[in-house]
Amino acid sequence: MKKINFISHSAHIQGIIKGLTLSKSLFISTIIWGESNTGKLTLVRSLFPKANCVNGKDLDLVQHTLKNSEELVIYNFEAIPNIQILDLENRRIIAIANYDKLPISIENSFAFIYHMPPLRERQEDIVYFLKKFSDEIKIDLGVDEEIKINSQNLDFSENFQSFKISLHRELIKKTLSKDDIESILYDYLYKMMDGKNAYREHLSLYERPLIEAGLKKYKSQLKLSEVLGLNRNTLRKKINEHNID
Repeated sequence: MKKINFISHSAHIQGIIKGLTLSKSLFISTIIWGESNTGKLTLVRSLFPKANCVNGKDLDLVQHTLKNSEELVIYNFEAIPNIQILDLENRRIIAIANYDKLPISIENSFAFIYHMPPLRERQEDIVYFLKKFSDEIKIDLGVDEEIKINSQNLDFSENFQSFKISLHRELIKKTLSKDDIESILYDYLYKMMDGKNAYREHLSLYERPLIEAGLKKYKSQLKLSEVLGLNRNTLRKKINEHNID
């Protein structure tokens, strides 16, 4: 069986690992809860590699496996409608639930309860995985140069899932050439161009990012109007047209 590695530099999660490790020889029920895609299942499988692992969405399989197992991991535990029908006694049960908030009715059924914090609250992990995933993606893209990514521009709403997707997008954006950008615009405009006023309708694809980037770079409408070669009143009008703050 392939060994599953779990990596975290979070002190909170190190505490969870310590607690789970100390209880590995006990026949008790434990639940780890938190948002989805935070690494709960990977963590548990790294510590209990020989345990049977079943999906809580398949209640028949859960009940069947419980009858024949002393050690069992049940993920998607929140899908089980009534945990009272499960026989958790004299077994080592590790339940993994994607709860945003742990229901009070669950607490009395488990000896140990651990909350896995979302990735956005684990700055140590963000720093580590930003470097790790960036290096992996750069290899896939065939990029050698150093690329700085601001973690504030990344999406942590779905934890590791959205983090990796948004990081991939940021790295792709920062490695696009002029020809790449023109090709993307060509494909988009070919698909979307229609009507009798397409020029003005799609002009914002160029004007809005140009003005926004200029304002951020030069911090002055006067300076930007000089750089763009536009009358200051014309620039102000375009800023209002595109609702740029």
